[in-house]
Amino acid sequence: MNFELTGVIHEISDTVQKTEKFRTREFVLAVEKQIGERTITDYVKFQSTGDKCDILNRYSTGDIATVHFNIRGNRWEKDGKVSYFTNLDAWRIESSQQTNDTPVTYQAKQSAPAEDDFNDGLPF
Repeated sequence: MNFELTGVIHEISDTVQKTEKFRTREFVLAVEKQIGERTITDYVKFQSTGDKCDILNRYSTGDIATVHFNIRGNRWEKDGKVSYFTNLDAWRIESSQQTNDTPVTYQAKQSAPAEDDFNDGLPF
């Protein structure tokens, strides 16, 4: 499933070379939401991997951007203890047309499923 979220780039980390062929880069998007009369800011951490790390080179902190991402879950076991991790894997970032005077609010939405997703042989 593909998702997108618009906010202000709050922080961009350096690229980390995990192995000879695998690298990651994290960044944080600040997203405001209204709850009654209060405005709350969420700081959402994303990661990019491989050649997608380079898409962050065009951006700086303070830029308003829309991040397209997938949700990935991993299971990890060490010394008999099982842990689960969730990652937000960014695969595209676009500059937003909003200005700094425009409040940035949640715009998370799930992309519509492809037509093939409905072709499961059921008559309805």
